[in-house]
Amino acid sequence: MVINFGAGPAKLPREVLLEVQKELVEYGTSGMSVMEMSHRGNFYVALHDETLALVKELLDVPDNYKILLMQGGGTGLFAAVAMNLIGKTGKADYLVTGSWSTMAAKEAARYGTVNWVLPKQDKYTGIPARKDWKLDPEASYVYYCDNETIGGIEFDSIPDTNGVPLVVDMSSNMLSRRVDVKKFGVIFACAQKNIGPSGITLVIVREDLIGNAMPITPTIFDFSIIAKANSISNTPPTFIIYVMGRVFAWIKRHGGVDEMYRQSLSKSQLIYDVIAKSDGFYYCPVDAKVRSRMNVPFRVGGPSGDEELEKLFLKGAEALGMQQLKGHRSVGGIRASLYNAVTIDEAKALQQYMLDFLKKHQKP
Repeated sequence: MVINFGAGPAKLPREVLLEVQKELVEYGTSGMSVMEMSHRGNFYVALHDETLALVKELLDVPDNYKILLMQGGGTGLFAAVAMNLIGKTGKADYLVTGSWSTMAAKEAARYGTVNWVLPKQDKYTGIPARKDWKLDPEASYVYYCDNETIGGIEFDSIPDTNGVPLVVDMSSNMLSRRVDVKKFGVIFACAQKNIGPSGITLVIVREDLIGNAMPITPTIFDFSIIAKANSISNTPPTFIIYVMGRVFAWIKRHGGVDEMYRQSLSKSQLIYDVIAKSDGFYYCPVDAKVRSRMNVPFRVGGPSGDEELEKLFLKGAEALGMQQLKGHRSVGGIRASLYNAVTIDEAKALQQYMLDFLKKHQKP
């Protein structure tokens, strides 16, 4: 059986896939597939509302927040966040720690003035000390990406913004650890990592931040319009939302967010331990304090990597059914993504393969 270590679209729980397979042709007593239903019909609206209710329960979302299901992916939210929030002062702070926050900052600069809070870095391997941050007290919001999938950097704490609304992209670690929603103005996560198939983005926004969209904001990106219509202002990707709801139910059945967190620590530590004890054969460039639980990047053969060894590593892994371990094209190397659906046994299989490969190829 294939073990999918892809960064996204990523593995879905097999239990969920089998449930979806069973209901694919006929959902419940509807006599039709979810894909065929009217998005305003009773059957679909019920499962839509169930999906939103599960999010509220799993994350303990306060009543003064709206839960939205939006289209356009994380990239769409880069623009939507700015268009809905930056108009207050015309300025925003961005903590840039990797590729995705860089893209978000550049997109926001189309709609206002963006302040890069952190010192510019040639390579993203850590998060600069708080004393080196340059926050603008007049910023409409402060934005950061909680987990950078390409570089493998994950924040170990919530940034202090001195009362300025905090916006976070949690696309790749949503529902993998407990979140104090009250500390955020906006939380968003595209689905194709931890919470479902690609094509939908989960957005949690504090009510007082809704209703301030710039005049140029498209209807489909206006938080107030989406909230007022319960995320059905147009035809949503109904089948994707249904599958996402099944993933939320699976998380609830299997111990909730706290259990997902416990397992994420175990899975990532299995891989980081091999790297740490390999005497430099495996190398992770990320500062230990902010190493991601979700995405573990490493080189084979030393800090710069040995291209031939890395090709051999990937070939051997694929022979064992381990897929999508190749690092992002912008950084190379190897990347193991360990999202909620990846089991501890699958992480152990990768750990054992790394140990076997080390024994075979490490020079005396």
